[in-house]
Amino acid sequence: MFSRCYKQILLTLALAAVSAGWTAAGAKTPDRFFDAASDRGPEVRLTVFYPSVGKIRDLVTLRESRLLDIPNLVVIGVYHEKERTNYGMSRKFVEDNQLDWFKFHPVSRPVSPDALFQKNGCSPEFEAIAGKSDGVIFFGGPDIPPSIYKEKAHLLTVIDDPYRHYFELSAIFHLLGGSQDDHFEGLLESRPGFPVLGICLGFQSLNVGTGGSLIQDIWTEVYGQDSVEGVLNIGPENWHNNPFARLYPQEKLAGYSLHTLNLDRDGKFVREFGFQESDHPSIVSSHHQGLEKLGKGLRIISASRDGRIAEAIDHRKYPNMLGVQFHPEISDIYSRDVKRRFSPQDKDGVTLMSLMEQNPPSRAFHQKIWGWFGEKLRECRKSRAK
Repeated sequence: MFSRCYKQILLTLALAAVSAGWTAAGAKTPDRFFDAASDRGPEVRLTVFYPSVGKIRDLVTLRESRLLDIPNLVVIGVYHEKERTNYGMSRKFVEDNQLDWFKFHPVSRPVSPDALFQKNGCSPEFEAIAGKSDGVIFFGGPDIPPSIYKEKAHLLTVIDDPYRHYFELSAIFHLLGGSQDDHFEGLLESRPGFPVLGICLGFQSLNVGTGGSLIQDIWTEVYGQDSVEGVLNIGPENWHNNPFARLYPQEKLAGYSLHTLNLDRDGKFVREFGFQESDHPSIVSSHHQGLEKLGKGLRIISASRDGRIAEAIDHRKYPNMLGVQFHPEISDIYSRDVKRRFSPQDKDGVTLMSLMEQNPPSRAFHQKIWGWFGEKLRECRKSRAK
């Protein structure tokens, strides 16, 4: 009798410890923001997938530069615990720098490639994100496994972190729906103004998550090049990343390159942001894949100067979804101190800010993206409060 009572006491204490956030080893389990968050909390809540140290640094720069100038902003970093990134370093960075506006929400529910585009174990997590936050960003990263969009892997495709893709692609399908199941009702049906921003990989993920496919290597499949030296001859407008960095690793050159865009006259950048079809802003580019078949509901609103590579997309149904193949978030754009070298001939380096100022409206173009996104976050917060 005593033994049973003693065991019951231990079990009760153990359950209480777990509910309080402690593990059996005495370590505190990671906080999960959305578990305790109300539907109508007072702050503006931005969810970001892939909250690496680098991306948190970029968000710090955007806030300090007043580009993401939102009073009472809380950013929630969401990730799956099977991803390969060490998010313990992210938590330490947040703690060391006293970033009390940055929170975390790790997910351990099952997610598998055969159940991405349907209700699955992570569905409650995605419902919480859509219901309790005011917008979401999908950041850049490694190649998506081509099997997800039903293709074989190109020899130049590098599959590095499959669980990150499983998690993020399923999140996108849950938010937007897709051609994988025309009868599935996306979560944005009830919140059509919810802003969604996809950057580089995030741009590609928006396409694959809604049923599209990818060009697995631009240089070989689009431009027919089989050597880096051959790529140099097609010119920087068609590079999409920096070939010099591959040829001269000892020089520690920037991995990204700059090229200019075409803006569609009926797209968001012209009709809503106020730019002209004749504008050709310079952007920071670092990718080797691109969009092929478009996902359900998507349309191209910007392309490379030769028209062969999609550079931005929006959604025909959800007005505040934007995907960009380039990088408006990186800190280098907004600094007059950080210099980069792009070729061995560059001796002293140059700042991205100065390069963009030489080709207006490049700097204003990047700033407008963040101004627009911040405005839509605030608008979505007001609708969540009703």
